[in-house]
Amino acid sequence: MTSDLPGAGLPGAPSPPPRSARLGRNLAAAIAVGLSLGAVILASLLVQRQAFIIVLAAATAVGTWELAGAFRRSREKIKVPLPVLLVGGQAMVWLAWPFGLRGSAVAFAVTVLVSLLWRMGFGGGAKGSGLNPADGFVRDVGAGIFSAAYVPFFVSFATLLVLPEDGVGRVLTFMICVVASDVGGYAAGVVAGRHPMAPRISPKKSWEGFGGSLLAGMVAGALSVLLLLDGAWWLGAVLGAVLVVTATLGDLTESMVKRDLGIKDMGTLLPGHGGLMDRLDSMLPAAFVSWALLSVFVPVT
Repeated sequence: MTSDLPGAGLPGAPSPPPRSARLGRNLAAAIAVGLSLGAVILASLLVQRQAFIIVLAAATAVGTWELAGAFRRSREKIKVPLPVLLVGGQAMVWLAWPFGLRGSAVAFAVTVLVSLLWRMGFGGGAKGSGLNPADGFVRDVGAGIFSAAYVPFFVSFATLLVLPEDGVGRVLTFMICVVASDVGGYAAGVVAGRHPMAPRISPKKSWEGFGGSLLAGMVAGALSVLLLLDGAWWLGAVLGAVLVVTATLGDLTESMVKRDLGIKDMGTLLPGHGGLMDRLDSMLPAAFVSWALLSVFVPVT
């Protein structure tokens, strides 16, 4: 593989980084963790599909905690109302079970309102700092609302996916497409990546990798919708393509957040991956898109 370093091959030029560095991960650890997470998800779906909501609730709590910690470690020391987000996040995930989208939407709105009150000082959010409560109010509230929307509200759509009788197939279709996008993009990027997609946001992403994601995602979507949901294969291919775009945008969004905050990873919970949020980034918006498109492509009977 030809190095992309300027002047590579010339006397005195820097040597290309070792292959492990170019891969960007501890691959063995990443695979082991990925398989473990997949096993937990699959077990919850096969034992009792509603048990998957327990996994979603746990992921919501960890992801929210990691995101709040990332804001706190940022250059501006952004404070979000973590207790409010944790409680509100659980309400969004669980209320989607009996009340559907209305339940999660109401829980989200209440979380936003309580976050405003908390930051004003009614819940202790602005006390003890010795600063004017208005200082950084918009910044902190904006970060709190972003946290509530990006993690638990998006996760609640995964709850909505699992509720129908064919919910296991819907969740597996969603996850298979996103994982295929990640694996296909990673493999194509390592093997043939030459042209950066967004070098100022995520330097390791390439257009070649995106092409690999698109191919893998469309094949995964076609097969999943056909075999798991008894739907038209071409609708599955469309679903896979849209999910690849959505997952890529989700990944780039988190990269933007991390660059803005001046951090490398959201956490250190998962060896080879970083934090749980570093794995959820592409899945969060894709959960909403999967629910929306599958509701149209394979209507619930």
